Parts: sequence; structure tokens; C-alpha cells
Amino acid sequence: MDNPIKKIAVLTSGGDAPGMNAAIRAIVRTCFYHNVICVGVFRGFQGLVEGDFEILGPRDVNYIINKGGTILKTARSDAFRTEDGRKQAYQKLKEANIDALIVIGGDGSFMGAMTLSKEFDIPVMGIPGTIDNDIAGTSHTIGFDTALNTVVDAVDKIRDTASSHKRLFFVEVMGRDAGHIALNAGIGAGAEEIIIPEENLGLERLLESLKKSKKSGKSSSIVIVAEGEKLGKNVFELGQYVEDNLPEYEVRVSVLGHMQRGGAPSCFDRVLASRLSVKAVETLLEGGKNQMVGLINDQVALTPLERAIKGQSAIDAELLRVSDIITI
Repeated sequence: MDNPIKKIAVLTSGGDAPGMNAAIRAIVRTCFYHNVICVGVFRGFQGLVEGDFEILGPRDVNYIINKGGTILKTARSDAFRTEDGRKQAYQKLKEANIDALIVIGGDGSFMGAMTLSKEFDIPVMGIPGTIDNDIAGTSHTIGFDTALNTVVDAVDKIRDTASSHKRLFFVEVMGRDAGHIALNAGIGAGAEEIIIPEENLGLERLLESLKKSKKSGKSSSIVIVAEGEKLGKNVFELGQYVEDNLPEYEVRVSVLGHMQRGGAPSCFDRVLASRLSVKAVETLLEGGKNQMVGLINDQVALTPLERAIKGQSAIDAELLRVSDIITI
């Protein structure tokens, strides 16, 4: 490929997600394959501002495909939010003779990349890495599948306890603005109810559903709750409300928290990260820029960064219907 881009930098930003290391590995090796130098930027946009760079070769990314987190680290950067901070970041890129930048992260990370590109005309590419799966332009983000498996495994263990003690468990999963984890994991783990931000279940309907479960012979129940649910101030308040109104239930609350971010990435996430990363590098070498690489209908596809940021991944209506049918 005949292209003026000879050196590409990569950084990870925002919350870490399983599969980010697989993406870094694929970017480094794709660059090497095309005789392009790859530079790792440590600590996200803060490392960009400070020039915390290191040239990476194929052997530098050995044995990381199976590791969670990110070897490049991630951090918040108040400096990068300012015009002076972004100017300093651009100067560091130019001093290092870096021609293009790949950002692995979520919509906030893409916003930073797009702003830098608009202000200084540097080509950027985005790779969606977030367990929430809340980015438009892709059916799956890197880390989502692994997070689902982690949640289902945890709920399976909680159900053992719920059944043994005849308890009702509210299990809170991540998803401040999107219920993809809750909906998919709830179906996969056989939850009796699934509460997500996109659907206003209503407290009375929740109580009626739990009453029906009790009458049908269920001695224990699992309710999966996305952290962004709107029924109460938090999952503990929701659990207390149910216990106050349904004293026949002994209610317990479990917040899975950051354990959902960790762990070895699933095979799906490793393959997805590899596919998207190869496409990101080759798009830059073909003259493309300011795009996000995603998966649509199992095919790697490009979406303008601006559309990926402004759009929102819709909840799957068919999954909602399936949930309504099988949670009786």
C-alpha cells in the first residue's frame, strides 16, 4: 500500500474492557506486516499530552491476547479537555513523527479523538472497546461478550444460594445508560425479571410479576437490574421496597460491580478485536480517517466517528419479546 502514513500510534481510553490487549496486539502486528511503525501511548489521552510513547514490535505483544485490562493503561485527562492540552498532545505527536492515531474506547474517547482530528487535521480511527455495548455502528463492542459470560457465571452461583435459602436476589449489573448486559445476561441466566433503563417496568408491575412467580411455585427468584434503572434511587432502595410490600420474600442485593470488566477475554472478543484492529490499520493506510470500525451483520464495517458518537445502539426488540415470554 502506497501511503504517506509511516507511523501509527495507538491508545486505550475510558473504562478498560476484556479484549483491549487483543486489539493492541493485532494493531502492532498489522503495522509490522505493512512495514509501518507502531507506537504505544500509555495512560490514554494523558499520555498523549505528556508524550508517554514507546515503539512496539511484534514480540512486545507476545502473550497478551488472553489477558484482561490493557497493557497501555488508561486514565482520565483534564488537560486534554482544554485547547492548550490538545495542542500539546498534537505537538508531542509531531515531535515523534506520528502520522495517525487509533483510539480504543467508548464514545467519550471517540469524541476526544474526533476533536483532535478536527483541530489539527490528524487522521484518527476508533475501535469500540466498552462492555456496555452502547455505541452505534456495531452490533458488538469489544468486551461485551466477556462481560456477559462473567455476569451469567456469577448469577448461576447466586441462584444456588437463592434456591437454598428461598430468597429473592436483586443482582445489579453495569449499564448506566443501556440495558444490553442486563437483557442478554438475564435471558442467559434465566432471570425472573429484567429491569433496564430503556423499559419502564413500573413498581406495581414488578410486584405483580413477583407475586405471580410465587403463586406459580417458584420458591426463589432472580431479578437482573441495570445500574441505570429508573425505578428507585438505587438497587438497595428497590430491594427494600419489594421486601416492604412482599414480606413473604426474603430479599438480598448483590452488586457485581467492576468484576464485570476483568478476566480473560472470550474467544469471540479476541477474534472481534483482531478483525476490527486489522481493518482500522488498513483503512488508515488506504487513506481513510475519522471512522469507527464495527461489526454489522457479522461483517466488519465503517461508521463515521461523528455518527457513532451521536447515535445510540437500540435495545433488541426481539430479545425483549423473548424475555417476556420465557420469564413466566
